[in-house]
Amino acid sequence: LNQWSKLLTFLEDGHLELDNNRAERAIQPFVIGRKNFLFSNTQRGAQSSAIAYSLVETAKENKLNPFAYLENLFERLPNVDTDDAEALAELLPWSETLPEAVRTPHK
Repeated sequence: LNQWSKLLTFLEDGHLELDNNRAERAIQPFVIGRKNFLFSNTQRGAQSSAIAYSLVETAKENKLNPFAYLENLFERLPNVDTDDAEALAELLPWSETLPEAVRTPHK
């Protein structure tokens, strides 16, 4: 009963998932390989690892080829004004302006 308001929120919004299995599957490669990430022995290394995994998993969720997406980012970012929010928005994984080459073909 003390969670009733949260249950109602879940029932009213069809986008909410009942469990976090999807999120757990997304981080599984990181958890399995954590012993191999020796560069994460510092806070900066761990933060860099988290950023890299976030980019890869967000690319996957947006049906992009992670390698092609990162390659596109590394090619374009040096020439982008990082103070220009619109220019940065064009590089986000859900941007409609990304080149077709980074998209995973629909099967």
